[in-house]
Amino acid sequence: MVMRIAFLLLLTASLTRYLSHHWSAGRTPWVVGLGLALAAGHLLLPTRRPGRLAGDGRRPAELAGLLAVLGSWAVLVLTAPSFAWCAVPLIYTVLRALPARGALPVVAAMTALVVAAELRLADGFDPTLPLLPPTVAALAAAVFLYMERQGARQRALIDDLISTRRELAATGRREGALAERERLAMEIHDTLAQGLSSQQMLLQAAERTWDGDQATARGHVRTATAITARNLAEARRFVHDLAPAELADGGTLDAALHALAERESAEGGRPVRCHVDGTPVPLPAAAQAALLRIAQGALANVREHAGARTAALTLSYLGDQAVLDIADDGRGFAPEGGAGPDGGAGRGHGLPAMRARLRQLGGVLTVESAPGEGTVVSACVPLAVPVGAV
Repeated sequence: MVMRIAFLLLLTASLTRYLSHHWSAGRTPWVVGLGLALAAGHLLLPTRRPGRLAGDGRRPAELAGLLAVLGSWAVLVLTAPSFAWCAVPLIYTVLRALPARGALPVVAAMTALVVAAELRLADGFDPTLPLLPPTVAALAAAVFLYMERQGARQRALIDDLISTRRELAATGRREGALAERERLAMEIHDTLAQGLSSQQMLLQAAERTWDGDQATARGHVRTATAITARNLAEARRFVHDLAPAELADGGTLDAALHALAERESAEGGRPVRCHVDGTPVPLPAAAQAALLRIAQGALANVREHAGARTAALTLSYLGDQAVLDIADDGRGFAPEGGAGPDGGAGRGHGLPAMRARLRQLGGVLTVESAPGEGTVVSACVPLAVPVGAV
């Protein structure tokens, strides 16, 4: 765009100079018409990277347009040497439109035409005229080609970075999936698998002793039933940890928080308000589960420790992050002093567990409280959850 404006300004200056000296010349209408055609042709030239008009996929109409512009300019320079002032913007146009091996000979021919025009304008021979235009043309071409090479290197570097980032993301997803499989394998081995093995042995023992000692056999069956109940509880815990029931079957975090507030209000004997601020956007499943778990834990702290009359949940969508605030008007505590609900030494793991959940998501947890002034727990998560977070 800058070169287009520069070309139009120089073309206007050249045309003005010509008219001021040759207003009544017979060829003036032709020069004016050719100048206007040159301006229109230059504006119609596409702006594209080098090589787009030459080589594979070349568009003949665009190449013909460039040749028409250069031909019109050459005729104007031969007719009125002052139009040589437009050479530098045209040089950049040629360098952008053609590959270097095709553009440099054209630039050299344009420079020779400019030297000839300058010599025609001069009153006498000036030894600087054969040197100045080639120097300017060479400098312009060198700067342009250098910037193009730098741009090509930067584009290649960006492509490499994007490719590397994708590979790292894929690696992270694989590692995260493997880590989760290992965790579940250990959990299942230590609970469900051992329980099923015990049930099998107990039921086999019951079958062997059923005819001869039914009391012992019934004892084995009762023990196997108790183990089954424990295994069922463990299985439910796995499902509960991996996929909160409130978010199952396409449930949203907003709806889950409203339902949680209604349930706490009914069961806890204190009103719990829920408010959503900002325009809701889809959150990653891991972030929804973490925020819901944090809300449940924070309200449990309110119910068990705060002695609050009211509490409130506020979910705010702030552009690139989501913030959940859980506030109460209870007795409060001193977060840094080690006293208070779930926050002090030796008292539960609620707040540390919340921080651990958010740390996996690249988020942060802040607690604002003071004795007698209530408590506000704020959980902030980025909308783009880090790869591998579970």
